[in-house]
Amino acid sequence: MEDLNLTVKEGAIFGFLGHNGAGKTTTLSMLTTLLLPTEGKASIAGLDVVKDNFKVRSLLGYLPESVMLYGDLTAAENLRFFGNLSGVEKVDARIDEVLGLLGFMDWKDKKVKTYSKGMRQRIGIAQAILHKPKMLFLDEPTSGLDPQGTKDMRDLLLMLNREWGTTIFMNTHLLSEVTKVCTDIGIISKGKLLLADSIINIKQRFPEAMSLEEIYFRIEGGDRSEAGTDNSF
Repeated sequence: MEDLNLTVKEGAIFGFLGHNGAGKTTTLSMLTTLLLPTEGKASIAGLDVVKDNFKVRSLLGYLPESVMLYGDLTAAENLRFFGNLSGVEKVDARIDEVLGLLGFMDWKDKKVKTYSKGMRQRIGIAQAILHKPKMLFLDEPTSGLDPQGTKDMRDLLLMLNREWGTTIFMNTHLLSEVTKVCTDIGIISKGKLLLADSIINIKQRFPEAMSLEEIYFRIEGGDRSEAGTDNSF
């Protein structure tokens, strides 16, 4: 990383954009205390991610690109296992609340190995929000999902932000999803932050641009095949 200076506002849905290998996952790993920074510092809700790492973890939910679940356990059994590890109180009641919120109660007692990727992503989200985190981190949350799964994930993130006030930090390279979900974006390339601002301010800064894709490639450049299609403002 190169002098990364980034602030994400409380209540925002922040899209962290960049090509594969740009530094998105490294940044996310440091913010979620999974990777120690070699220099500099970062904080979540005023807590240092290194000095106060256990307190920071209690505030966070995290969904990796590949969700790790136990296939021979049901959704409820997976969530109970992770909830008990995290010290979630009244874990069974919380499981029902979260699965109800996600519209997943009909699959509660079915084994995870029978799920599609989109369904596994939904249980990954359920695990990440079981303790009602203040901030949710997602690494390429729509990777490998079909169009319906992508829409379901988008609607879910908007609902969590709207109903729970959850701040969301989302790594992605799909510009089409950013324009439909995010309130703010950052663009990173080769470990260097090139731009960070709200979608509203970016529109004002680039009034002649017809799409986020146009702005992205003006700032960063790269393979246009990764950008997605519908990313007009």
